[in-house]
Amino acid sequence: MRQDRRLHWLLLAPALVLMAVMLYYPMLGTVYESLHETSFLNPDPKFAGLALYRRVLADGTFAQVLANSVVWTLGVVLLQNVLGFLTALLLNQNLPMQGALRAVVLLPFILPGVVAAILWRFMYDPQLGLVNSLLLQAGLIENSVAWLADSRMAMASVVVAAVWKGFPFSMLIYLAALQNVDRSQIEAAMLDGAGPVRRLIDVTLPAIRDVVVVNIVLTLILTFNYFDIIWVLTKGGPQSATHIFPTKIYETGFGQFRFGEAATYGVFSILVLAVLVALYAIVQGGANRRRAAA
Repeated sequence: MRQDRRLHWLLLAPALVLMAVMLYYPMLGTVYESLHETSFLNPDPKFAGLALYRRVLADGTFAQVLANSVVWTLGVVLLQNVLGFLTALLLNQNLPMQGALRAVVLLPFILPGVVAAILWRFMYDPQLGLVNSLLLQAGLIENSVAWLADSRMAMASVVVAAVWKGFPFSMLIYLAALQNVDRSQIEAAMLDGAGPVRRLIDVTLPAIRDVVVVNIVLTLILTFNYFDIIWVLTKGGPQSATHIFPTKIYETGFGQFRFGEAATYGVFSILVLAVLVALYAIVQGGANRRRAAA
């Protein structure tokens, strides 16, 4: 038994060392940096204690970045999961050219984030963009809208682009879950006279509940930490209307060379991600226990 435990830790050692070097050491370095005043012109760290935290919290930008991060994360996760689930329901039917349809739906997810953002930047162009052209033809707007330059519309615009990019991920997970639902239960509900909506509520959703919860928590983590689309589309603007933690960290650290403040934002971001990861672990552990009990 003792030899088995030694072999267990021996096999885990390479992965643990790699995680320590690639993940935990940089995290500790970020915490260290947040306690020191460091800039491009003054590269020698000077201990500042919690001064940088007080400075960041006193700055109105932090509250805006936090609010933007909440709106961005919840908006993308909600719409991505709803659209992904509805698409999965559709593709779970016996449709003609089913394989081709699934491949087409996956294309946005396969595209690199930067490429997808560039495509949407062209589509949002006030003069030549497809979005304005379609809305003008449909009579929904009277004049072209500068979607990415208007602080009232910028966040909604980047959320739409991110949902388009990310919903195939949720669709794929939900489609796999739907295909594992016990067909006998669905057929029994049909014999009892249950319609499609009632079968969905009483049979399908309870059967894939664990998958839904895990997918929501996982997309929360991925979306909160997402960077490409917002940076390429707006760089956090206009007037910081779309700045979230990753874009603010990048701009502060690599744009303004205020490394200490960037690290402080990074620590706050790590704390939020730690809560989300803990939530994911709790949800996943509960799902595993329910499967084991079944």
